[in-house]
Amino acid sequence: MKMEQSSSSEAEEAEMREEALKYALLNALKYGEPDEKAVIKRILAEHPEWRKSARELRDFVREAVSDVAEMSKEEREAELMRLSPELAEELKGKERRKEEAKAEREEEEVKLPPLPNAERGKVVMRFAPNPNGAATLGSARGIVTNAEYARIYEGKFILRFDDTDPALKRPLPEAYDWYLEDCEWLLGAPPDEVVVASERIPLYYEHAVALIQKGAAYVCECPRETFKRLKDAKMACKHRELSVEENLERWERMLAGEYEEGEAVLRIKTDMRHEDPAMRDWVAFRILKREHPRVGDRFCVWPTLDFESAIEDHLLGITHILRGKDLQKSEGRQRFIYRYFGWKYPVTILWGKIKVAEFGKFSTSELRRRIERGEYEGWDDPRLPTIKALRRRGFQPEAIRKFLLSLGVSQADIAMSMKNLYAENRKIVDAFAPRYFFVHNPQKMTIKGFTEKTVKAQKHPERQEFREINTRNVVFISESDFRKLKVGMRIRLKFLCDVEVESVKPLVARVVSEKHAGESGEEGDGGGDHRRKPIIHWAPTESIEVHVKKPDGTVDEGLGEPLIASELGKVVQFERYAFVRIDAVSEGGKKVVAYFTH
Repeated sequence: MKMEQSSSSEAEEAEMREEALKYALLNALKYGEPDEKAVIKRILAEHPEWRKSARELRDFVREAVSDVAEMSKEEREAELMRLSPELAEELKGKERRKEEAKAEREEEEVKLPPLPNAERGKVVMRFAPNPNGAATLGSARGIVTNAEYARIYEGKFILRFDDTDPALKRPLPEAYDWYLEDCEWLLGAPPDEVVVASERIPLYYEHAVALIQKGAAYVCECPRETFKRLKDAKMACKHRELSVEENLERWERMLAGEYEEGEAVLRIKTDMRHEDPAMRDWVAFRILKREHPRVGDRFCVWPTLDFESAIEDHLLGITHILRGKDLQKSEGRQRFIYRYFGWKYPVTILWGKIKVAEFGKFSTSELRRRIERGEYEGWDDPRLPTIKALRRRGFQPEAIRKFLLSLGVSQADIAMSMKNLYAENRKIVDAFAPRYFFVHNPQKMTIKGFTEKTVKAQKHPERQEFREINTRNVVFISESDFRKLKVGMRIRLKFLCDVEVESVKPLVARVVSEKHAGESGEEGDGGGDHRRKPIIHWAPTESIEVHVKKPDGTVDEGLGEPLIASELGKVVQFERYAFVRIDAVSEGGKKVVAYFTH
């Protein structure tokens, strides 16, 4: 190993030093302070051959990070411009686009109705998911709408994880970070505050004791079936009239683990003759002797969602709640607690569910079960309605945000189609996505009278930017175009040449003109009128393998021009096919996996 490391030439060491400084500067200008691990990761992605000299590279990066940390922003910008003008310009371009996008969002007409009793600067909104899976479109609606109201009223947006059910809706450890990433991606900024309920259990215990002392809560040892019979009969159980002292003693026994699951619960004393059975002495705490993915086995008494949410909404100063109309009864139960403590309940706005036609009915719990069974590749499988999947497919946050805000906050359930989202996204990606040739189910064409040529093809119809495609006398066209060909038919291979078909099996054509190869021309049947020719795309002799994963679970296989491999992580348009995001490049750039966008 030492021999390998010491074998680095002086020229290679100099290049490594320069790359270390360049990417340390770029990282610092992007994120404020340079991150050593991120810089190393970026360099090794660009220069995998340097893995053999990882120790030397790490030393160079550490030195560069230290130097950059001492520079001002202006010094960093000047040094990056000296080392890599193209990276400096790219960074400036991204910053300009970010500012333009921000300005555009601020100018957009807000379609949300005004919040009742809202004061500018005092509005506090929250989105409170259970992190038992990745955020779906439904979750994104909650994130975007709550955050937008907070922005409109110059208030505060809180992301709160309601993760106090380690049994039925067991949290997924990775989901906490996923939600934070999705929030920042969708909103362009992190939430103003992040709260994790499972880390605040002692706060809920304090309020439970306060309610017991007020005579507003009691420990019930009735079996579930027994209490249900009493509740249905509008009768109180024998534990309801226990003294405060005895309830406190039983509460301490619950916390000490002396009860087993199901042997005792803490109930909020309400009205056993309430017309709605769901309001009658509801459960605030239950015993769950399960390990929690985030806090382990520290607690065996867990609050129900209604109790935890009621306490947190007050402690966090929530002013307005957007709540699904299917959770309307939660407010009724929670208001008992607010009355006992003399608190003011937040303004509540009910809204209906959304149903996406292309995905049918879905729930996070069901998606998780199906992923764990291996029916999907993961939470970013292109068949799923998760933000991770949409992001991987190449959807832009601005499109998702605008689309979701257009749904408003009506109580009506909304049946929607992804076509509306496609339309919003197309407006954005069409403006920047470079164009490339991808040929689905390729068919070989031999061109007579053609040797080898490098053509310039426009990367975007509205910009004077070009890509180069080199090919010899063999190209590939799509099967759908191949099926339309007949002997004697003339076609235009876009940007390349005009040819006449001499035979179909095998497919052989001869060059008839190279004069107008770069022009758009007109679509036609290619009969005797040479001005009317079908214009088709093609893949060159030295093509790369391309696989497109689609949202219906199928994969389109084909060939594409080699430069597609240079667009890793970016959205491009495969001409006459679709927008896609380049997801993976392997085999030295010879194989690409793309995700179908629309």
